[in-house]
Amino acid sequence: MTIDRRKALLFGSAAAVRLLLFFAFPRLPDLLTGRAEISTPVTSFKRLQEGLFLYTHNLSPYDGGMFYQAPLLLPLFSLIPPSVFSLVTALLYVLTDLLCAHSAIQIAESGLARSSRLFSSPRKDIKWDSVAVSAAYLFNPFAIATCLARPTSLFSNCAILYAIACAVNRRPAKSMLTLALAAYLSLYPALLLPPLILLCHDQSVGTNDQKPNLSTSAFKLTSFFIGSLSWFMAMSYVLTGGSWEFLRSTYGVRLLLPDLTPNVGLWWYFFIEMFDSFREFFLGVFWLHLLGYVGGLCFRLRKQPLFVLMTLIGIFAIFQPYPSIADASLYFTFFPLYSHVFTLMRYTFFAMATILYATLLGPAFYYLWIYAGSGNANFFYAITLVWSLGLSIIVGECLFAVLRDEWEVERPEMKGKDVRRI
Repeated sequence: MTIDRRKALLFGSAAAVRLLLFFAFPRLPDLLTGRAEISTPVTSFKRLQEGLFLYTHNLSPYDGGMFYQAPLLLPLFSLIPPSVFSLVTALLYVLTDLLCAHSAIQIAESGLARSSRLFSSPRKDIKWDSVAVSAAYLFNPFAIATCLARPTSLFSNCAILYAIACAVNRRPAKSMLTLALAAYLSLYPALLLPPLILLCHDQSVGTNDQKPNLSTSAFKLTSFFIGSLSWFMAMSYVLTGGSWEFLRSTYGVRLLLPDLTPNVGLWWYFFIEMFDSFREFFLGVFWLHLLGYVGGLCFRLRKQPLFVLMTLIGIFAIFQPYPSIADASLYFTFFPLYSHVFTLMRYTFFAMATILYATLLGPAFYYLWIYAGSGNANFFYAITLVWSLGLSIIVGECLFAVLRDEWEVERPEMKGKDVRRI
């Protein structure tokens, strides 16, 4: 078995950087754990520790009204001896990050971002090396900060990346199982099921002489996904002593938004100001808005299901109820895969400058509001709007570039010409 030296050096360097930050600056992880930009009520490591304390003392972890995470995380972390808890959790999160990077390498090596079963880009020769794609993730400051803060969203991100990696490598059953795990942990990854089914189907058609029907593939894969998710639910039911209380405390919190702790999303401030009589209506509107993208993107970009997955992940990083920079780092993982359409983007500098602006001023505005008392909630919400604007521009620009790339294949005489909206 040969070892890729470049990959080994990259993974070793990334692990060394993370472990150095963990142990050379022992206060840094605790500082980042409390940051609203990284930890949310449904992913916070501190809340996980609170639930773990109740669980190890034979109490319901949901009694305190602070733990909103999946029950199966508790036995995993309860196996760690208290004397080495910090060391083992640091190693666990570093290894999870490396698995994310390994999955990114597999996705990049498949080449599906440039040439799929139904579409081949005329710019497919322009590409980043798979190790460079992995390095872009491992040394992304957002990914490093997420690893140090130890939110449980990192496990969801890893499951999503691994599910996509399994799909491109023609392992549909493992892909559905891993996506079910991601949906079990975070709920919103269930919306990635339609494009992932399309991706699995396209990969199976490319190697199967029988050419299975899309409806048949969708039925089988959906059944496997639902069965896997039901299995996780049944295990949680047994773990919590035969109670379905965890459903209300995990998925109910994400759906109904009872905890309005500030984060980088758009929901919390809106529902703080919302009259209770309109709350249910706008919850429905916000969720329908999120759901509406799935069908439209799958239909319009049927030829490129991998890009549909990338775009939906970017949209969820903006519009889901409890987003964080961990969701943005997951979206940016896919960005180098589409380096062949970078030249078609128009406002990349403005978008990146907006993201940098919000990244630098976000902590300052939060400090002015919460600690200094010289600002109010509008300070922090204003900068989260700037953050969402930057992400929206990047998602929109990438979508425009890919659609322009498709259009130039259909109408080669328009290559290089300006496009105007009429």
